[in-house]
Amino acid sequence: MKASNEVKPYDSINVTPMLDLAYVLLVVFILMTTASVQGLSVTMPKPSNKPSTEHHELKIVQVTPEGTVLVNGVGVTMAELEAQLARAKASDPKMSVAIKGDAHARYAPVVAVIDLCNKLQVNMGLVTSRIGT
Repeated sequence: MKASNEVKPYDSINVTPMLDLAYVLLVVFILMTTASVQGLSVTMPKPSNKPSTEHHELKIVQVTPEGTVLVNGVGVTMAELEAQLARAKASDPKMSVAIKGDAHARYAPVVAVIDLCNKLQVNMGLVTSRIGT
């Protein structure tokens, strides 16, 4: 007589837990790739092979670490900045603004300047520099 406690080898592998994991990973992947990120819309300049002969006014707006806004080195309030940019835009519709935020400045004043330029529909660019320079 044979013992009934004999262990049979598995003849198939249960793949249900593996499929559950695959479905969870698929759902996570779909959710992460379709999630929309709110942010600033940036219009990149189009490259051109011909040199530009047009010269337009350029205002340099700096934001100091203390949050002070400077236009071409002169301190201004946000209202004065809006008035200066509106006047400059009226005299030269293709004028540009270079925004330079200090590395230690709070981000809110820089975003306020960007929002103001968007509101006035002024061409703008962000000035960057290498770390340590």
